Amino acid sequence: AIEDISTIQDEEEVLVLPFSVFKIKNIIENRPNMSSPMLIEIDLEECEDDEQINNKKQEIPLRGSLVDIHPNAKWNNNGQTVAGQNPSLSKPQGLYVDDNQTVYVADYGNHRIVAWKSAETNGQVVVGEHGQGNDAHQLDKPTDVIVDKERDSLIICDRGNKRVVRWPRQNGTSGETIISNISCVALTMDENGSLYATDWDKDEVRRYRMGESQGTVVAGGNGQGHNLNQLSLASYIFVDREHSVFVSDFYNHRVMKWIEGAKIGSVVASGQGQENYRTQLRYPKGVLVDQLGTVYVADEHNHRIIRWAKKAKEGDVIVGGDGYGAQANQLYLPKGLSFDRHGNLYVVDQGNNRVQRFTIEMPSN
Repeated sequence: AIEDISTIQDEEEVLVLPFSVFKIKNIIENRPNMSSPMLIEIDLEECEDDEQINNKKQEIPLRGSLVDIHPNAKWNNNGQTVAGQNPSLSKPQGLYVDDNQTVYVADYGNHRIVAWKSAETNGQVVVGEHGQGNDAHQLDKPTDVIVDKERDSLIICDRGNKRVVRWPRQNGTSGETIISNISCVALTMDENGSLYATDWDKDEVRRYRMGESQGTVVAGGNGQGHNLNQLSLASYIFVDREHSVFVSDFYNHRVMKWIEGAKIGSVVASGQGQENYRTQLRYPKGVLVDQLGTVYVADEHNHRIIRWAKKAKEGDVIVGGDGYGAQANQLYLPKGLSFDRHGNLYVVDQGNNRVQRFTIEMPSN
């Protein structure tokens, strides 16, 4: 009877208008081997909102935030250690935070990838259980790791072996080399599945579309130097929604931006020498960009994370900057950076062999 499956009590008849949309609220067992769905009507505006959220998820750049970050957002200056206690890390470098807030860390000195699930103190070695080496089941000084959700696999900068490897995320026992002869420091991926990798030795960033092994230079590639078409030790990268490439230019103490298809880049952070003033960076590493174009940089030798608003002449210290050390409000040689979907900031605190999470206090507009 209608009244048995309607959310409106004592209902004997239901009028369904054209274009009505429903979702299942519950399943009712009418009698053995027979059940009926209990449906509730969804407002069309609600459907559109859900669709916009799903579309937005697909557009979020790797390591970006799902929520829009307010230009004056602040993060709690006392970080929480979310990785590095058990097992311990040795000179960690890059990291990736998935949708469930599982943290994957490139454990450089231990030649492995370790994952910590959210709120768990014990991590799990997911790649590199067989020690340092160049076999398909081994790594040598990995520097970065990302998750390819479409293929349910990890992609790893296996720098000591000068290769990039793909490793199945579920029960993987060996990796597949997908890029060879590359001194890879960092990786990212765009929404089309194209892979971007920095090459420390060649001072360039290459994009590899699916199936490509040689790739195309999208930043640098004109020898080591300080001109706007050059890099000096390409380090970490971020690719935004427009496929612009942001790269930390290590020895030039700046962050550069290459618009898709451009032959030269532009300086978007520092470029004014190497000191600890807010106008300067000193050996930049991890880099992130939010929806406003604000750049976040791991200012490695100043032991701080600095935010650089679009077209700003100086940065704003958001984490660290209290001298190097191991206190909750301190960093020691920060490396990789990532946001989670809520805008919380994750920092690989290499000198302290840990990953710190800094909770956002003003998460969105």
